[in-house]
Amino acid sequence: MPAPLSTPATSREAGPVRCRWCTDDPLYVHYHDTEWGVPSRDPRHLFEMLILEGFQAGLSWITILRRRKALRAALLDFDPQALARTDEAWVQERMQDASIIRNRLKLRAAGINARAWLALPDPVGLIWSVVGGQPVIHHYAVQEDAPVAGPEAEALSRLLKHHGFTFVGPTICQSYLQAIGCLMDHTTDCHRHRILAG
Repeated sequence: MPAPLSTPATSREAGPVRCRWCTDDPLYVHYHDTEWGVPSRDPRHLFEMLILEGFQAGLSWITILRRRKALRAALLDFDPQALARTDEAWVQERMQDASIIRNRLKLRAAGINARAWLALPDPVGLIWSVVGGQPVIHHYAVQEDAPVAGPEAEALSRLLKHHGFTFVGPTICQSYLQAIGCLMDHTTDCHRHRILAG
């Protein structure tokens, strides 16, 4: 899950309770309330989130959210078919774009991962296989109760690396599985937990 940037704002007292990592930044609130932890089986969304989680390595998630629009434009709308055709010249061109995260290894990984994604007969099925095809609903009182990399993330990391993906270590995979709703890790005091836990 994203790391907390601050303690919860007192202004939240009048509104719904959210996971502690979610600050009052409108981007964060929107992401937390509408996307994080919602089960997704949309291949384009799953691929986009995999790429974004790789770009997040070493950075805060709010940095990714603030640059998501620019990254989408620079990374060919996260179209795996288009990204699979990229080369070193494309990487060098993107390295001149100050609106995105200029990291040569991460930009190369976008193309590598696109090619690996397209080689999978059923990427959505592979991802969801680590949770048996259904969301795992956790009941963590505080975010610190969630592992940095649980067994599902370890399994997904091994699977993806086996198929040629990069920037898919267990910690990245943990965040990824939480983001796409394979792991429902909203804390029990969060208003989204009640909604997503069914």
